[in-house]
This record gives sequence, C-alpha cells and structure tokens, in this order.
Amino acid sequence: MAYKEIVTKAVLGKGKKYYQNSYTINVPNTPSTVLGCWVINHKFKGREANGKIIIDGSFDVNLWYSYENDTKTTVQTETITYNETVTVKQKETTDSNTKDIIIRSLKQPSCSNATIIANSIKFDIEKELGIEIVGDTKVKVQIEEEEEPWDIIDDTEYNDQIDKEISEEVTDNYLKKEE
Repeated sequence: MAYKEIVTKAVLGKGKKYYQNSYTINVPNTPSTVLGCWVINHKFKGREANGKIIIDGSFDVNLWYSYENDTKTTVQTETITYNETVTVKQKETTDSNTKDIIIRSLKQPSCSNATIIANSIKFDIEKELGIEIVGDTKVKVQIEEEEEPWDIIDDTEYNDQIDKEISEEVTDNYLKKEE
C-alpha cells in the first residue's frame, strides 16, 4: 500500500475560559442608586507569544445612576480595555510559525453586580471566550496506484430521441400563412 502526505490547515488546539472581573469608575456626582449597567461594542483579537495566547480586548460600559437623592439621573460611559493570557493545550505540535488564533465570544460581557462606593461605582463583568489555534498539519492518506478504467459513455439513445422529436414537430409548410 502506498501513502501520500497532504499538508492542510486544521484546529491544533481549542479551549474556552470564563472570566469575572471587577472594575471601578469614578463619577462626577455622588450616586444615590445604580439604575442600570449595560455593556456594548465588545472587540477582541488574539495572538501567540511564548507558547501562550494573549487576548487583547475592549468594551464600552454604560452606567445609569441617580444622584441628588434620586431626583436626577445620568449615564456615565467608559471604555474598558483588557488583556487576558491563557494556555491552550495543542493536540499536536507543528513547526509552522503561521498559526491563526481565532477568538470567539461564547458569552458576551455583561454586568452581574454594581455597588456604590463614595463617588464611584464598582461593577463586576462576566464573559466567556473560546480560543482556537489553527495551523498547518500533515495528513497521511492511502492511495491506489492502479488507475481505475474509464467508463464508456453511451448517449446515442439520447440523441435518437431528440432527432425523433424534432422530425415529428417540423412540417414542410412552415412558411405558409394561416388563413
């Protein structure tokens, strides 16, 4: 039996990680009540460095709160940046330096808790990221050395049928006007 090696791209390593981080934002007014917190514009990308995956990302947090004894409200918007480092086990080793790091948000960042501390608001953000390492790998396949014979295509039956239909539809007086 003979074998050939095919070089192809494949998932070399895959994993997911759940994160819960706390952040604090100083606000210009002394807050009375946190009315809401939502997260938008989540952006991220991954890269490999020293055998680890580094995820650089950011998202916008909108904190809606009341102040002056709950008589006024405002929304404070902040952009939060983050760097997460993870180790993803690879299924196989590769000599290739051209690995693609694919990051997916399995659970979009969301606020799970927000509390007032003096003139600031502390909040917890939860998110889950999926990481895939894609790179070149080799696959061995068994090949058959003998070539299969060519089948003969017989389409005369098809042509005879078409000729018959044409001859039945064509009339000798096709130029004659109808009255």
